[in-house]
Formats: sequence, C-alpha cells, structure tokens
Amino acid sequence: MTYIWKIQLFAGLAQRFEKPSITLELAQSELTAKELKQYLIEQYPEQQRVLKSCYVAANQAYCRDEQSVKASDELALLPPVSGGQSEASSKASEETGNTSDKFVITERPIQVEEVMNKVITPACGATLLFVGTTREFTEGLRTVFLEYEAYIPMAIKTMRQIGDEIAERWKDADTAITHRIGQVGLAEISVVIAVATARRADCYEASRYAIERLKQIVPIWKKEIWEDGSEWKGHQLGPWDPTAPVKN
Repeated sequence: MTYIWKIQLFAGLAQRFEKPSITLELAQSELTAKELKQYLIEQYPEQQRVLKSCYVAANQAYCRDEQSVKASDELALLPPVSGGQSEASSKASEETGNTSDKFVITERPIQVEEVMNKVITPACGATLLFVGTTREFTEGLRTVFLEYEAYIPMAIKTMRQIGDEIAERWKDADTAITHRIGQVGLAEISVVIAVATARRADCYEASRYAIERLKQIVPIWKKEIWEDGSEWKGHQLGPWDPTAPVKN
C-alpha cells in the first residue's frame, strides 16, 4: 500500500520547482519532518541546498526535524520568510475574514488609521505604529516594485500568536497587524503594526518585539522587481529557525 503526500510550495520555492505543490507516493503514512525532507532531496537532488534551508509545516504550524507528520496532514514546505534588511480585495476578505479583525492579509491598500483604531482603548495610554513601505534603492539596485506572497491561513495564525505573546509579556497590551500581498509600488505601504500599552516604555519594547517576531515566523515572502531582474528575498538576519524559543 502506498500513501499520497502532497506538500504545498510558496514563493521562490514554487518558482524553482515550477509548480505550487509536490506529490510523493511513499510506503509510510507517518514520517519525521527530517525524513520527509530527505525523501524530497532524494527525488530532487539538484535542489538539495535550498531544501535543507526550508521548514516543514503541518496543519499550519512549523515542525522541528524530529516531529512526526502524516500524509493526511495539511503539509507545506516553507522557504525562509521575508524578514531582512528593512527600514524601520474581495478575494482577500473571503480568505482573511472581516477587516475589523486585528490580524489581516489583504490585497488592498492599507489604511493606517484603521489599523491603529483597532488597539486604542481606555486602558492604553501609548500607541505606536510601524509602517513598512517600498523603498527605491537597496544595495545599489533600483526597485521598481515589490511582490508579496503569503501562506494566508498560517500567516494569520502566526500574527495572532505574536499578539498573544505580547499580551502575555506586557500587561494590557493590544496588537493589530495588517500585511499586504500582491504588487506594492514605491512608497506604498506593505505592512502596518499597531501596538498599544498602558505605558510608553512598554509600548516601544512591544512594538520592536512585534516587528522582529513577524520577520521570524510569519510565512510571507517578498519578491524584489528591479529594472533588469528580480529575486525572492528570504530571511537575511542569520540562521533562520522559526521554531526557536522566544527570548525573554
């Protein structure tokens, strides 16, 4: 008896394989994440280097190498997410829920005040906004526009996780995150993070925490389109480990 393993691909990984998913027929119905990656490497040895840098996700959660996954799980192979050297639609609404939700992926332009208003409450005396926009030049290359892609259900789930972590660390803290996907032009907004806390010192710390965690764990990828080429950008801040424990 054989079992069908379907693994979703995203961003530069889907581009490399020229398809949105890989299907394996294996005798096992359960493997460790490491074993599943090894089967993929055996089938695609020319992609060994990039496959080793990816993480398996099962049911919208990152897996460590020793964790077990099943053929019946919702599986994805995730390349490094688009954290990096940053400065400080109707279809999307169907996928992410109502825009009043605090954690949103959207194809539409982001309204900054709308995101901010989701966290302002009488309990909070300080609110900070991080607004990420498309800059024109990066390391001497002129960007024409950016293109973002997300594993949408997992992106929303991990953004909500960040909000929960902040609420646990800073009393009365509240967080809202909206990230855009699709094409984002120069000086247009790609992400807004709003954090509110009772005191301003906590607000600065919590805002920085939210930005860094988003770069670490949220499965969103960025493609830079230049005048003479393009490239998918992944994590550029050192070794990528979205399963690493949160630092205190």
